[in-house]
Amino acid sequence: MSKTRLEARLRRHRRVRRRVTGTAERPRLAVYRSNRGIAAQLIDDVAGRTLAAASHNDKSLAGKGRAEAPSAVGKLVAERGREAGVASVVFDRGGYLYHGRVKALADAARENGLEF
Repeated sequence: MSKTRLEARLRRHRRVRRRVTGTAERPRLAVYRSNRGIAAQLIDDVAGRTLAAASHNDKSLAGKGRAEAPSAVGKLVAERGREAGVASVVFDRGGYLYHGRVKALADAARENGLEF
């Protein structure tokens, strides 16, 4: 049994990552969530490259609060992904529950053109 919440999350993340791998045609949409904000990356694991990324720290998202930032980050990463030629992704929730801010980011990315 895990000792801390962080260890439990990392254990869940490792378990998911055994099956979830990003390719050039279908990169991995990896989500990182902190208490303050949220970030997402489109990653090609085969080449070891990040194709697109967005974070709550982006200048274009200045002034967004903790509640509005996930949907704005999801929209931004979807737009940057389309510019990079990505239409379909595999979702990696990073060991976090698919609820709240993680779900808001995923829904916004879907609404703005990413398929998963």
